[in-house]
Amino acid sequence: MAKGILGTKVGMTQIFNENGNLVPVTIVSCEPNVVLQKKTVDKDGYEALQLGFKNKRIALANKPELGHFAKSNSNPKRYVKEITGTEMSSFEVGQEIRVNIFEDGEIIDVTGTSKGKGFQGVIKRHNQGRGPMTHGSRYHRGPGSMGPIDPNHVLKGKKLPGHMGAETVTIQNLEIVKVDHERNLLLIKGNVPGPKRGLVIVKNAVKGAEVKPLDPAQFSEQKSDSNESAE
Repeated sequence: MAKGILGTKVGMTQIFNENGNLVPVTIVSCEPNVVLQKKTVDKDGYEALQLGFKNKRIALANKPELGHFAKSNSNPKRYVKEITGTEMSSFEVGQEIRVNIFEDGEIIDVTGTSKGKGFQGVIKRHNQGRGPMTHGSRYHRGPGSMGPIDPNHVLKGKKLPGHMGAETVTIQNLEIVKVDHERNLLLIKGNVPGPKRGLVIVKNAVKGAEVKPLDPAQFSEQKSDSNESAE
């Protein structure tokens, strides 16, 4: 169903495209992801790749985690996520997935955790209006009526103050303006959910064109060609 990679949000900047127009872009740093495990239909009931991203100190990993990472001959990873689908099923355990699986102009979906806002009132949380601020008005920024008297309780679904943010958010149909192979960066047009240094998952767009199965040898050749050209 998808091809994808894990990365961290660096921040926003702006670049000029080929037509000379100024385009706001979000920079996502995607260090090489290591394939930690392959999920199959016969064994697990579905097709997926388990990816590891960003090394962490060995002291922060327990023995079960160290044994799991040892199967792929990789260092302990800070983030471990699954990418479902058969598009990347040709990759084997221990191989790396880099930004070269994407191309300039490709349409993608980006998933991240939104910024936490803490406990907020109804005006900020639900965009409700306030009461008059003149003298004598006892209603300013309150939640308003709790509903009819008959039920004698607050109806389920009433918009009230509470915790805001820190939710999983997916923004669809974003465009990759540029893929930087040397620095492992994706320049994505528009904004991306989450704070700086926050984890994001970049996948091909669900509403976009169908993705053909990827050949790991093809992308390893692209890597070697880019290294030769740099030299």
